[in-house]
Amino acid sequence: QVQLVESGGGLVQPGGSLRLSCAASGSIFSISTMGWYRQAPVKERELVATITSGRTTNYVDSVKGRFTISRDNTKNTVYLQMNSLKPEDTGVYYCNLRRVVVGGTYEYWGQGTQVSVSS
Repeated sequence: QVQLVESGGGLVQPGGSLRLSCAASGSIFSISTMGWYRQAPVKERELVATITSGRTTNYVDSVKGRFTISRDNTKNTVYLQMNSLKPEDTGVYYCNLRRVVVGGTYEYWGQGTQVSVSS
């Protein structure tokens, strides 16, 4: 069983920065794809960024050049550095762990951390 615990959310002014962290329990972190998703009020959850076990990254177009996803396998932690924040980045940010194996997919979610961008 894997548990994911996010931290680092908060209230920030437009143009500001935040760094989210997600600490994972268990032994499959280093061989799993990690991702950050977000959900704004009355909107569906959307993918923000992912990083594979081989450190290949992927971003939604709206955050490219502003957000950076990274991982530290020695700490079982994935990060999301968010710069030049905009009001439309507001939402609950969720950490995701996905491990695809023969016969199925293991997927786990954190409880979410609120990010609010407002003046």
